[in-house]
Amino acid sequence: MNGDTDSRLPWPLAYTVSSDDCRTPVPLGFDAPLSEAARELAAIGYDSVEVQVRDVTAANVERLTSALAPFGLRVAALGTGPIAAQDGLSLTDPAPDVRRLAYDRLLGAARLAAALEVPVTLGQTRGTYLPGTADLQRGWAEQAVRQLVAEADGLGTRLLIEPQKRANTSLWNTPAQTLKFTDGLGGPTGLVLDTHHLEEEGIDPLAVVAEHARASGCLQLASVAGRGPLESGDPRLPTLFRALREGGFAGWLSMEHTQDGDSAHAAARSWVAVHDAARPTS
Repeated sequence: MNGDTDSRLPWPLAYTVSSDDCRTPVPLGFDAPLSEAARELAAIGYDSVEVQVRDVTAANVERLTSALAPFGLRVAALGTGPIAAQDGLSLTDPAPDVRRLAYDRLLGAARLAAALEVPVTLGQTRGTYLPGTADLQRGWAEQAVRQLVAEADGLGTRLLIEPQKRANTSLWNTPAQTLKFTDGLGGPTGLVLDTHHLEEEGIDPLAVVAEHARASGCLQLASVAGRGPLESGDPRLPTLFRALREGGFAGWLSMEHTQDGDSAHAAARSWVAVHDAARPTS
């Protein structure tokens, strides 16, 4: 598949992978150690990876880049989902020491992102409210994210916040909620748009992309059915790509979906579907 010259995809195409500090590969990413995943993805034709990290800092830059360099893959961004998913840490935890550790992990990821000159993303690590303490927990999270945005800006990187469904987090479930918060921050921020989370919240991804393409650093893609690999002929993709072009999107596309038991085949299916959708029709 590598070397296809007929498609017209103007953005980097990334696949979700796990850094070697993760306890296990993340369920929505390539199910293999980082170097093996990189070899397979480069052979398929991907040019970038979105790396999910758990416990890293700038000291890990050589270890990360050495796993990717032999295959010519770039890092599009660092994701921070395993901080919550694998270690149970969040910015809204009732325990102050847990909140501090969550923040320190996010700051470590921001330092590594700055060393790589890429953004860092925030998803479910912002946490979930407990009954009766929503206002208090919201305050903790907002204060932490304000500080993280300022720290990231000082390091020379930026934080991208992913609106996620309510089953994952209590904060910033829609792009409108997220932008209402980030518009009041001093440092540079942006959105990660994920078709699955938008659809789960009853939001039309095409409408959101058309409205917020310029404010978005990434569009994460998965099939509608079961959040699996993309399928050729998916009618959403050409319209989404057109909205990205017309809206001035300058980020990257990322595959974040289940692996259906075989990551190499799942990644290949999504690569073909994206490139088929991006082909000129005339």
